[in-house]
Amino acid sequence: MKALAARRHHRYAPAVLLLLALLLTGGLYAVLAPQVADAAPAAAGSDDIATGEKIFQANCATCHGPSAEGTDAAPSLVGVGAASVDFQVGTGRMPMQANGPQAPAKEVQFTDEQVEQLAAFVASLGAGPSVPSEEMVDPAAGDVANGMALFRTNCAMCHNAVGAGGALSEGKWAPSVVETSPRHIYEAMLTGPQSMPVFNDANLSPEEKRDIIAYIDAQREPSPGGIKLGSLGPVSEGVWIWLVGIGLLIGTSVWIGARSS
Repeated sequence: MKALAARRHHRYAPAVLLLLALLLTGGLYAVLAPQVADAAPAAAGSDDIATGEKIFQANCATCHGPSAEGTDAAPSLVGVGAASVDFQVGTGRMPMQANGPQAPAKEVQFTDEQVEQLAAFVASLGAGPSVPSEEMVDPAAGDVANGMALFRTNCAMCHNAVGAGGALSEGKWAPSVVETSPRHIYEAMLTGPQSMPVFNDANLSPEEKRDIIAYIDAQREPSPGGIKLGSLGPVSEGVWIWLVGIGLLIGTSVWIGARSS
């Protein structure tokens, strides 16, 4: 009994117990922690992945490297997921025509099938965000009022209160999102392209992302206030008042004075 008690009170016993407790805690967390809904690398067919690799080698490997590991000219694509590829290539931002502070949207250079195949290849390199389903991006299923509150809290400081876009620093800009497709809006929130932060499901739930899409979609309707004046807010409205309103008042005053004389 004395020998057993001595082992229990060994000077290394606390360290051993702490190590066991950490191992137990880590194991329980790994089992019970919620899993991120990322795309499985093998979700696409092998034919799509093989074709996507050929497209990548012909159009993307020069900048991103033959294994998509990244170079000095472009970042690694390992783990970015299919959603990032679908957004960047599906909006024409990639491939870039020239280096610059930001890749502008332009005419898409690939068919929808080729974009899917390229996304399948990049997804096979490592798990990442997947392309959202039609239900996840359906504006009709979203709450416009909640979307307005979320958009003005998280997005309006860059994209303007109604999504008309705005200027950023160092030659960058936040583009207008009014004409962007619901799928690409969701993917932009999910992947954080260029200067945009990532809004994962811990920041904005899938339902909240859909509400934001519903709010943006509502801005495409005719403005209830008449002329939008670029949707730039009180600045453009003030300029309109000064240049047009005050101008008309001055012109009217001059006309009245001329008539009276």
